[in-house]
Amino acid sequence: MRHLRTCIYLLFTLTLTLALVTAADAASKKKNSKKTKRPAVVKQEPAPTLPPAQVLDIKHWSTPDYTRVAVSLDRDATWKSYELDKGSAGKPGRIVIDIQNSQLGAAIRDITIGDGLLKGVRVALFRAGVVRVVLDTDQIRDYKIFPLSDPSKLIIDVRGERPTELSSLENSLTNLVNEATAAELPKPADREEFAKPRSTHKQHPAIAKVRRIVVDPGHGGHDPGAVGQSGLQEKEVVLSIGLKLREKLQDELGLDVVMTRSTDVFIPLEERTAIANKVGADLFVSIHANAAPNRNANGIETYYLNLAKTEKVAQLAAKENGTSLEKVSTLQAILFDLMANYKLNDSAHLAEEVQKALYKTIKGKHSDTKSLGVKQGPFYVLVGATMPSILVETAFISNSAEEAHLQDPAFHDLAADGILDGIRGYISSLK
Repeated sequence: MRHLRTCIYLLFTLTLTLALVTAADAASKKKNSKKTKRPAVVKQEPAPTLPPAQVLDIKHWSTPDYTRVAVSLDRDATWKSYELDKGSAGKPGRIVIDIQNSQLGAAIRDITIGDGLLKGVRVALFRAGVVRVVLDTDQIRDYKIFPLSDPSKLIIDVRGERPTELSSLENSLTNLVNEATAAELPKPADREEFAKPRSTHKQHPAIAKVRRIVVDPGHGGHDPGAVGQSGLQEKEVVLSIGLKLREKLQDELGLDVVMTRSTDVFIPLEERTAIANKVGADLFVSIHANAAPNRNANGIETYYLNLAKTEKVAQLAAKENGTSLEKVSTLQAILFDLMANYKLNDSAHLAEEVQKALYKTIKGKHSDTKSLGVKQGPFYVLVGATMPSILVETAFISNSAEEAHLQDPAFHDLAADGILDGIRGYISSLK
């Protein structure tokens, strides 16, 4: 019996040992299998190759200490830039811009400038797929490059030193304004880029600091801006307000006023601040009507150039810029560099005065008016302005009640009164 129990015990031990070994072996194989298992290969489709961008045209606007050059393309493109021979004795300086994946358009030509800052702009195919744009510089201090979209452009702002002879400068600015309104300017009969400044006998105590204002009614021509539920177009409303504002600024403050447009024509965004810089404006006021997906959104708000603090502001900037949120993000990334010469504090001050006065004036007639305050945003139309500049959103055209106000010419007069009072308050504060 004892021998039998011993045999059973040994047999049980052997069976258990074999089972454990088998289990361990199986686990090891499973573990090794996990280690050696390779992930499935995912076939990656190659990124689509974009056709070369066409470099179509080059334009420029000049002042004694500032020149803006606009290079037009048929689509967005990347670029590299650098400066050569700046400050070298006996050598002309050059700003070189290589536009990647691009080719020359059929009508592209070199241009001569000769304004004391730039001698001219040359353009050629540097190598296959790269168009080189060269700005031959004379006496410049610095330059900035930034892109615009829809339509695509590269903007180059070049700055130099303002002439020390004040009389010479004043004569230059007067000539520039006269040139802008001269009959021989090549332009369609229905296009008036500049409204001729009108001098009056009235003088404001602080007129020495603010003598000329550029009023910029947004959109125009093929660009209607925001459209209300009844079909009212932003471009029509803001032109009416702008023309009324011009008359009030001239009659009540005795200021010279230049309009970026005084008829239903389209003026590119980069040209609007270029006009203000060209005529030596002391203030730039861009007039708009707001819009939002939420039809209940209402109120007045005034902007000056800076980074967008909220997504709503970025969306509004995309609307006014005529571009996408993605492009607004691109602008934000380079905005710090662009704003080196921007009058940030003065613009904030002007925005505060105009917002306060506009709200007070309209609320006096429409008690349900809401003030949305002063805000900051990356608006193309304000980029590059050398004077305090703001963008005024007078009301929401997307709100049915405020659209009804915007349809009434009496409201246009009211809005012009409010902006006028804000500018008056800003000028008075300069004393």
